[in-house]
Amino acid sequence: MLHLNCLSYLIVMKNIRYLFSLSLLIILLPSCGSTSKGIQLFNGKNLDGWVNHGEEKWYVENGELVCESGPKAKYGYLSTVDFFDDFELSLEFKQEANGNSGVFIRSTVEGTKVSGWQVEVAPPGQHTGGVYESYGRGWLIQPEAEKEKVLKMGEWNTMKIRVQGPSITSWLNGTEMIHLVDQKIGEGKGAVALQIHDGGGIKVRWRNISIKSLKK
Repeated sequence: MLHLNCLSYLIVMKNIRYLFSLSLLIILLPSCGSTSKGIQLFNGKNLDGWVNHGEEKWYVENGELVCESGPKAKYGYLSTVDFFDDFELSLEFKQEANGNSGVFIRSTVEGTKVSGWQVEVAPPGQHTGGVYESYGRGWLIQPEAEKEKVLKMGEWNTMKIRVQGPSITSWLNGTEMIHLVDQKIGEGKGAVALQIHDGGGIKVRWRNISIKSLKK
C-alpha cells in the first residue's frame, strides 16, 4: 500500500510540473511575439486606438484601413492615441487614386494643423520615402532620383520607418530611401499619424500597421 501511495504521489507531482511548465510557456509566448513583431496599431476591424482629425473619410473595409477625400477636400489626419519616441514602424499601403498621403512621426495635431515630420507617400516622382517638416522647414531630405522607381502605384507597397533619437531612416519595398540625422527631430514628441492631402480625389488603403519600440 505504501509503495502504491508513493507511486501515485510521483505521478501527481510529475503532472503538476508539466502543467506549470505549460502555463509558463503560454504566459511568455505573447510577450515574445510582441518583442519580435511589435504591436499591431490597426486591428482590421475598427479605428480603436486612433483619433480622427478633420472631416475627411477614414473607415475600415475588408480588413483594411481606407482614407478618402471628403466633400470639402481638405487635409485630414488619423493619429494614434499613444505617443511613440524611438521605434520601428512597418506598414503596407496601396494608392487607389492620386495617392498623396504620408506617415507622420513624433507629431501632434490641433484641428487639421500638424506639427511634426512626414515620411512622404505620394504619386510617382513625388519623393515617397522623403521627409517633410510641416509648417516649418519644408523638405529636409528627398530620395535619390533613381529610387523613385521603387514605388508601385496601384499595388501594395511595404514601408518601414526607423526612428531613434535624432536619426530617421525609411525603406520602401526593401530599398533604403533616405537616412537623416536632425537634432530637431531628436527633440520631438508625439504620435504616429496617417495623412490625407488636400485637393480631393485621393484614396489610399493601409494594412499590417505594426510598431516595435527601440527603447532599452
